[in-house]
Amino acid sequence: MAAKKLSPDKLRHFEELIRGELRESLDYINNINKEQSLGARESSGDLSSYAYHQADQGSDTNLMEQTVMMLESEREKIRQLNEALRRIADETYGVCEICGEFIQETRLEIIPYATCCVACQEKSEDKKRRQKR
Repeated sequence: MAAKKLSPDKLRHFEELIRGELRESLDYINNINKEQSLGARESSGDLSSYAYHQADQGSDTNLMEQTVMMLESEREKIRQLNEALRRIADETYGVCEICGEFIQETRLEIIPYATCCVACQEKSEDKKRRQKR
């Protein structure tokens, strides 16, 4: 069986798409880092000399935890985008890692770092759900 590959034009298209998403993710992380470096009072607009109320501290702590979770999610996306760029360089991009068939281009347009076709992804997720029970 001959190895499946996307055409060079399609690989270039997806490389541009991935690089664009990578820039957006890095900008997003940089913006969050700038906001966090300002500190809780400055970013919330509270520059008064009054003491913090406990409820305000709880809200700020919750917001910071959500921000950390979003940062971790974005870092994982960056890792996956970089891995997709590696697959483009290897010319293995766009081929399902499980069944070896082409991943639908519409799927790659939406999730350019996808490693599996829809059918294999669904099977994988079903298997994970069954194992959690």
